[in-house]
Order: sequence, then structure tokens, then C-alpha cells
Amino acid sequence: MTVTEDKAATGASNPTHADDAQNTSLLAMFRMQPRAVWITAFAATIAFMGIGLVDPILHSIAQALNAPANKLTLLFGVYVGVQCVAMLLTGWAAYRFGPKRTLTVGLVMIVVAAGVSVFASNIDQLIAFRVLWGLGNAFFLATALAFIVSSAKGSRQGAIMMYEAALGIGLAVGPLLGATLGEWSWRAPFGGTALLMFVGAVLCAIMLPSDGPRSERARVSIVDPLKALRNRTLTIAGIGSAFYTGALFTVIAWAPIAMGLRPIHAGLVFFGWGLLTAIAGVFVATPLARVVGEKGGVLVAITGYGIVMALAAVGTLSDQIWLIGLAVVLSGLPSGILNTLFTDLAMASGGNDTPRSVSSAGFSFLRWAGAAVAAVLVSYLAEWFGDVAPWWFAVGYCAVALGAVALVKTNKNKVSPDAALIGAEEF
Repeated sequence: MTVTEDKAATGASNPTHADDAQNTSLLAMFRMQPRAVWITAFAATIAFMGIGLVDPILHSIAQALNAPANKLTLLFGVYVGVQCVAMLLTGWAAYRFGPKRTLTVGLVMIVVAAGVSVFASNIDQLIAFRVLWGLGNAFFLATALAFIVSSAKGSRQGAIMMYEAALGIGLAVGPLLGATLGEWSWRAPFGGTALLMFVGAVLCAIMLPSDGPRSERARVSIVDPLKALRNRTLTIAGIGSAFYTGALFTVIAWAPIAMGLRPIHAGLVFFGWGLLTAIAGVFVATPLARVVGEKGGVLVAITGYGIVMALAAVGTLSDQIWLIGLAVVLSGLPSGILNTLFTDLAMASGGNDTPRSVSSAGFSFLRWAGAAVAAVLVSYLAEWFGDVAPWWFAVGYCAVALGAVALVKTNKNKVSPDAALIGAEEF
């Protein structure tokens, strides 16, 4: 993310903007958004679709490439691992090269990675291509956030809702696309994503406004996000988020292997997960925070996530695949709440001396680190302790996350208007 987002976030608290949002219909807000917002939102939808693309075809990849479980989970481990490192680079890249160049290069990386994945002849090649994919995804999505907010016309609420819609559509439709094309061949979803993202890259390159001179952009260095973690409360929140995200990626990386379903059935399960994630992030998180406070909402959601992980463990122990699938779908509800509330809680703890975008990058660095470790570790846990072990470890991750969040000294009830927007980058 760039400092442009910080400037835009300042405007979120302006009463005039709030009044405008109340007096303008949602349809009118959508209509007033300029071409740059629509194009970037379209590309973001495709990028979010790519996140759930692999889940429905994971079992097919295992069969076609004779891949062991520890190599399959690396498809997620390296993807999120490179995004962990990229959190230190995106703000600097946007300052150095400009947001349009940064997000366009990110799109091109995704196109190349998805395109060459079609021709992978073994699992190691596919893992290598996912490294490039993760880097491109990080450069595009982090910059797209700022681009949409800074380019919005009138109230920012219209732009925020468009990005949230892109998140919801992408997370829900991605698994369905992967499942539908995956019924034909495991290679087809990668080709489909490459083609769709190529369209988005061309539109962004041609139709987005050119970057201004570097002198107009706030200076951001690579180490700034790490410096932000000197704030003790932000670091504690980041550690809590890292453990929760470890549980999240237990679902994403292990559930397809644990269920062993054909692509269309796995796709329907993750469609339900994505749909609940989007609905909860937009419509459930804020009302929950009003009732129990933002910190309380995070604690409730993490507790719910731990219960759902225990439900998946019971399904594995009793060999009831439908119960594992139900747990995956239900996990979307606390995930959506945490997507909105966790990042906003951390940002409120980051202090006023550090730009929000820099604090968010430091927080995301910790969060993605937890995801990468969990995604790599999950198959080994199953190998060492049995197939049910990853779920019980996920319950343990949630317990540690609860302990960390309990130490965060804030309990504000008001959620930032762009909390779901900023939290979306955590995917």
C-alpha cells in the first residue's frame, strides 16, 4: 500500500463525506465512480478468484502429478511466504516506480505464472510458478487498494463497496471456476485465470491514468514496516493475527486433502466458504463490534473459529466428509468478521506517529509469516501425528491468538469505514 491510502483514510472521518454517503443511493455511488476504479475493481476480482482457484483441484493435482501431501501444501506455503516478504516491498515499489507501474507489473507476473502453470510437468515446477504468482498478487492487490480509494469520486463509500464486492465475488466464484474447469483438466483453471488476468492487465496498462512524478509521492523505505513493529501493541496484535491465520491456512491447505473430493464438489464447499466470508465481512462485523466492541468482536470470532476447527477434527475422526465440508463452509463466518475487525484493531493500536499504510504492512508481514509456517507445517503434522492433528493444532493456534488479543489495550466500538477494504489485502 502507499501513502495515498493514508490521505484517503483521513477523509473517511470527514462528516461531510458521511452525510454524502447517506444522501446518495448505492447505485448512484457506483455510477459516479471513474473508469480507473471500475477497471481496477475488475482486475481485483480476478486476482481474488485466483486465491481459491487451487483448492478444488488440489486432489486432481495430487493424482496427475503423483504429488505427496507435503508438496501440495507448499503450493500455499510458498505463495503466502513470498507475500510475507513482499509486504516490505510494496510501499517502496509504489513510491519508487509509481502505483500504476507497480500494479501493472504485478498483473503481468500473475499472467505469466498462471500461464506457465498450464505446462507444468511436475509438482516442483508448479511450486516454483506459485512463487511468482504470490509476488505478483502482493504487488497488485496492495497497490490496488490505494488506487481505488484515491481515484474515487464523491463519497469513498462507493469505491469501498466496489472493492468489497470484488473481494466477495472473487472468493466465491474462484473455487467454482476452478471446479468447473478442473472437471475437464487440472491445467484448465490456470489457463482460464491467465486469460482473464491478461484482459485485466491490458485494461490497466492502457486505461489507468499515468503515474505522476516521484516528487509528488511520499517517501517509503523497505524497512519502514519493520520499524512500525517497535510499537508493542501493534506487534502483539500481529502475533495474534499470525496464529489465527495459521488456522485459516490449515483450512485452505489441508481441507482439500482431508476431504479428497472431486473438483466440482470441493468447489461447492469453498464457494460456500467464500460467500460466507464476504457476507460476514460486510454485514456482520460492524454490528458485532457495536455490541461487544471491536476487540470483543475479534475474541468472539477467534473463539468461533476454534470451535469450527474442532468440528472438522470430529469429522476426520469419524470419517464423515460432509462434517469436514460443513466446518469449512462455517469457517467463512468468523473469517469474514476477522478480515474486517482484526486489521482495524491493529491499526488503532499502531499509534499516530506512523502512517496507516506502513503500520498495515508491518502487521501483514507478521500475519503472512504465520500463514506460511502453518501451510508448510500442516502436512508434516498429519504425517507425524495422524490426519486429525492439523485440526487440533488449528484449535491451539486459535487459543494462542486469543491470549495475544487479550493483551491488546483497546476496545473501541466504532469500526473504520474502510476496515473491510484494508483487511481484504490479508487474503
